[in-house]
Amino acid sequence: MKKLLVLISGLMSMTDAVVAQTTASEKKEIRLHLNNDGSHYVKATFLNQTWVRYNQSNPGTTVFGTPKAETFDIGLRRTRLQLYGQLTDRIFFYTQFGQNNFNYLSSRKVGAFFHDALTEYALAPGYVSVGAGLTAWSGLSRFASPSVGSILGMDAPLYQQATNDATDEFLRKLSLYAKGKAGKLDYRLALTQPMPIQTSNLFTALDSTFSNFSQRPPKKQYQGYFMYQFLDQEGNTTPYMTGSYLGTKRVFNLGAGFIAQPDAMWHRQRTGSGVGDTVSTDLRLWAVDVFYDTPLNPSAGTALTAYASFSHYDYGPGYLRMTGVMNPANGVVAHQATLAGAGNAFPMYGTGQVYYAQVGYLTPRTWLGDDQGALQPYFALMYADYDRLQDGMAVTNLGVNWLLKGHTSKITLDWQNRPLFTRAGVATGRRSQVTAQYQIYF
Repeated sequence: MKKLLVLISGLMSMTDAVVAQTTASEKKEIRLHLNNDGSHYVKATFLNQTWVRYNQSNPGTTVFGTPKAETFDIGLRRTRLQLYGQLTDRIFFYTQFGQNNFNYLSSRKVGAFFHDALTEYALAPGYVSVGAGLTAWSGLSRFASPSVGSILGMDAPLYQQATNDATDEFLRKLSLYAKGKAGKLDYRLALTQPMPIQTSNLFTALDSTFSNFSQRPPKKQYQGYFMYQFLDQEGNTTPYMTGSYLGTKRVFNLGAGFIAQPDAMWHRQRTGSGVGDTVSTDLRLWAVDVFYDTPLNPSAGTALTAYASFSHYDYGPGYLRMTGVMNPANGVVAHQATLAGAGNAFPMYGTGQVYYAQVGYLTPRTWLGDDQGALQPYFALMYADYDRLQDGMAVTNLGVNWLLKGHTSKITLDWQNRPLFTRAGVATGRRSQVTAQYQIYF
């Protein structure tokens, strides 16, 4: 009986510790304190993003052989569980489990996997920490590792996840990394063991005069990202970068980053009589960006979020990769197909330059009433000048977030307009999709 009373008392104490207030006016956390002041803890989070979408199909699109000029689908863009914590003053761990892009065409009862699994040790707490594992501590740009629960628009600028599922696992990489702060300079550096392209669903054994990821054993990859934070300091407990602070911070950051890997790519040489030897080339990517987020009128609740980036991508001659997020189609009639193929795909990655900008405005709370949340209209533009395309590629997104309770409960309506290209890389028209998302995140 005494043991039972001790157990009940322990469970009651744990329950008191699990739900802890993070701010006076915001959400509560699922958090277990491991010491009296809460500096040692274990925390859990949950995210679910449900999409309902109408899409104008690319020319020739089919679903199991049936022509589909347009599609309507329902899917789970992301479903994630996180468990992480500060176990001692120096030891931190982080795990994330879940699935992405589950719709009516997906394989059933499969697809969930560990996105992250890392252990970290603080050599000099706050200044230098080192860690290793499957992780999104990577280089290049701000949204190479986006905090998906706080995205400004419908989705992150996915082109910044430059090797997504080619030589990594949904942007995560097997890495040894260092991160920390030196005054207002926030930094991250990583040494990565890339995954072989042969284990990716992007793998094709065909040789081409256009560059692709090499089928030889991959050499180590080097990457880094550096931010100078002029105003409020952003946290770096996890690698994921906030999309919008909704007026809770004044942030102005300038960033620059890179990814480099020797002999990561290969292609066949063009000769007068056809094709020649296979040539290996380095992967060389770099980017600069700026992020600004500030309250405008705190009493009214208004705020501005803005981001801009320039990226220079060198994947080798003629590299071009088509991507359709949670593609609602699985086939195309060959003689009708444009360059990107079926469904909602477009040339997202390629050798060349990419310009990107997004801006969002958080409206006064009085527009909907204090108990009805707030609206946040936004606009985003991606413009790419890829070597293999004869014309520039512009993708626009226009939408609005209805923030019922910040990012914890959010409805987003988004209109995207994307380009079509002939197989010769000439612009030939445009298509649109309209997506509604409901997000739960705590």
